[in-house]
Amino acid sequence: MQENLSLAERDKKHLWHPLTQHKIASDALGIVKANGVKLYDENGKEYIDGISSWYTCVYGHCNEFITDRVATQMKNLDQVVFSGFTHKPAVELSEALMKILPEGQQKMFFNDNGSTATEIGIKMALQYHHNLRNDRKVMLAFEEGFHGDTFGAMSVSGLSVYNGAFEDHFIAVKRIPVPKGDNNQEVLEQLKQVIKENNIAGFIYEPLVQGAAAMKMHDADGLNEILKVCKEHDIVCVADEVMTGFGKTGKYFASDYIETKPDIVCMSKALTAGLLPMGLTSCSQKIYDAFYSDEIAKGLFHGHTYSANPLACAAALAGVELLVSEEMQSNIKRIENLHQAFAEKIKDHPKVTNIRHLGIIFAFDLNVKMERYGNIRNQLFSYFMENGVYLRPLGNTIYITAPFITSDEEMQKIYNTIEDVFDKF
Repeated sequence: MQENLSLAERDKKHLWHPLTQHKIASDALGIVKANGVKLYDENGKEYIDGISSWYTCVYGHCNEFITDRVATQMKNLDQVVFSGFTHKPAVELSEALMKILPEGQQKMFFNDNGSTATEIGIKMALQYHHNLRNDRKVMLAFEEGFHGDTFGAMSVSGLSVYNGAFEDHFIAVKRIPVPKGDNNQEVLEQLKQVIKENNIAGFIYEPLVQGAAAMKMHDADGLNEILKVCKEHDIVCVADEVMTGFGKTGKYFASDYIETKPDIVCMSKALTAGLLPMGLTSCSQKIYDAFYSDEIAKGLFHGHTYSANPLACAAALAGVELLVSEEMQSNIKRIENLHQAFAEKIKDHPKVTNIRHLGIIFAFDLNVKMERYGNIRNQLFSYFMENGVYLRPLGNTIYITAPFITSDEEMQKIYNTIEDVFDKF
């Protein structure tokens, strides 16, 4: 009887999980409840969600301020096609986001997730030049960037483990290194050479933090200089804020640290506070105007059935209200200070190297040789879970992106559990 089987056992019959080689992977863990910063499995064990479930549930799981808003919306308007119709949650969300987005954003295009948000950003950049009859078909991206799993997003991503079988089908992309401060001039010279030799349409980048590349951080001044050169050559600047957006870097968006603002901003993950899937791609008036025409074909002919789903919009609007609240801003500062203290504590440990942190994002490299998805990494993951902390190492990089509401005591448990591994690996 199925009811006598665990969720993990039932899962194996039909389900295929993301980023998983099932032949060698452990069984999926059955999670039956989430509340605040805690996840609860089917055996009753609890875990502190130290990565906000892939950077989404930044205000905590099942936050009643958000769920109540969505429940109210659900009883009034659940779903309607967004082509030819509009509705209050979408309009109000656009108005709220315009107050916190980087300067210069004006129009918003709804989509479904982070990959489609960047996919739209790439299509906007390419079609912008197509509509203006410019012969520009090449995208520019950083080495080791990651922008999602759809074809355009994969094309501009630089992590080959995700891309291998599909590379023959990609759009044309040129890559440059990230600016680290000491190499800024070299990167600029390389950029200028790439622009000289190629018809670059757009530059897509993760501002300041490359998430999937293991929370690698780069220099704000160096990125600003790159963006200035791109603007001088009418290269559309596409900021992928899917991971970095909505407070995680200590500002509303990572682009707020940079003087030169993007033409396009890609959003998802914490956009809806982890409650429902949704993506958004915003752009400047200049980009929008290149599509505004009597020629139908110059429009952006892209659509998703669930674009601007009213429930997702209600969740996002509630999330923005929480983000700008004094309480959440205070929580972000509090966790920033805790990270700073933890960095000082472990900086001289022989097993610790390359500590970096920005806002609520904290990362360091364990001074142990291992593969990104190897056995030692899996042992680390298992150790954290056994001790009631959900952390998901990226190779030898251990990182924290806990919800803003995580208490000092809960943060200390995360830190203590991390310190415990120094003597075990």
